[in-house]
Amino acid sequence: MVFHSSLYLYLRRLNKGWIGTVRRGQFSVSVKKMDFYLWFVRNVIGFVRKVNFFGRESLSPFFTNPDVFRRISELNKKANRLVIRLVCEPNSGYNRLMIYNWQQTDWPEFKYDLESVEDILFSFAERMGHVSGLLKGLPEGTQTEAMIDMMVSEAIKTSEIEGEYLSRQDVISSIRKNLGLSQNTAHVKDKKAEGAAELVIDVRDTYAQRLTQDKLFSWHKMIMKGSRGVKIGSWRTHKDPMQVISGLMGKKKIHFEAPPSEFMPEEMKEFIRWFNGTGPGGSNEIKKPPVRSAIAHIYFETIHPFEDGNGRIGRAISEKVLSQGVGRPILLSLSRTIEANRNSYYDALKAAQRSNEITPWINYFVNVILDAQVNTEEQIDFTLKKTKFSDRFRDQLNKRQLRVVLRMLEEGPKGFEGGMSAKKYIAITHTSKATATRDLQDLVEKGAFILSGGGRSTKYQVNLP
Repeated sequence: MVFHSSLYLYLRRLNKGWIGTVRRGQFSVSVKKMDFYLWFVRNVIGFVRKVNFFGRESLSPFFTNPDVFRRISELNKKANRLVIRLVCEPNSGYNRLMIYNWQQTDWPEFKYDLESVEDILFSFAERMGHVSGLLKGLPEGTQTEAMIDMMVSEAIKTSEIEGEYLSRQDVISSIRKNLGLSQNTAHVKDKKAEGAAELVIDVRDTYAQRLTQDKLFSWHKMIMKGSRGVKIGSWRTHKDPMQVISGLMGKKKIHFEAPPSEFMPEEMKEFIRWFNGTGPGGSNEIKKPPVRSAIAHIYFETIHPFEDGNGRIGRAISEKVLSQGVGRPILLSLSRTIEANRNSYYDALKAAQRSNEITPWINYFVNVILDAQVNTEEQIDFTLKKTKFSDRFRDQLNKRQLRVVLRMLEEGPKGFEGGMSAKKYIAITHTSKATATRDLQDLVEKGAFILSGGGRSTKYQVNLP
């Protein structure tokens, strides 16, 4: 098959409703599997010149037959997608054809087999009931603290996955302020922390609403607070390829290349249509929330519609799916689970973006969701213990001791890595060695700390009930 390099213009015109002429010329490429669609473009559509393809009154009886018309419309759509992507992309060569899922003719018609995850899907439903029971068993104030702990974890970890490290205190302050739980009007210095907090709150508050372009733009503006040199609140438009790259200059390795920027409006229109159509009550409802969450994530991450922030918004979309599926804001931190083994996350993404058969991806992501549920149960238990500890010791500790205890509890159920030592105590409180030693001994005597080791190896951990 030989095509002129201006075929791209031809297809753009075709999309607007009239037919140009395919000419032989300078650009050639071998596409063995796609001969039928290419033949369709050159021969079938070629018979219908300079007419409104979708204006039935302009077509012969053959083309106005509803079944024939529908089939030709489907083939026309596939032909446009195929030839633009496989023939007309700048700098494309045979060795790059069909590498990524979005370049294949079945995009975005994902295929998968749920047999391998049926047990996990059952466990998801079972654990949802368990988590709900645990939460309801907490005092009202502790329920709120558990919710805040999960949102703080999600805001911080979703940013850490992308290499951004937020001020934990600013995240907490922003979340409490947005929830109306703090009268402190102090200025939040870390704008990115403020934006991350706004995102996790908005995802919970608007979970039941339909997804829209404006909502995605709003989320993007939130997480891009304080960013410069990035197109914010709109789809990317740059002409350079959107690539996921590792390695130094001259030795870079391309892990993935997303669709060209000019495809963004149409791709995202189709994604939003799919998202709303597969939700509860939708025309193509996917009844298993973890499966829909997995598909939504790989679908969005493949399109990669923004210049930056796609990972964070993609994970927010996955959480929105789960909340819609269970009918309430879900108490979960996907990002905390993903961040704990981010290499597995990137490896799974990379593999899934090579094919539209995504069974392995669904298997991976559903397991991530299940692990996140386990983490949620641990976090609820930890929050309850933390509340009991605070109730017991709050009035017995001086400011230095309280500061150290709070810092240690920030690490969550996994505990303070390496334990507390006199050296760390001094670094946190900026006090003398003698004072640090005295404070630590006092914490042990009161039962707030437990001691392990001895001499220079002496370590302390919070003695949670």
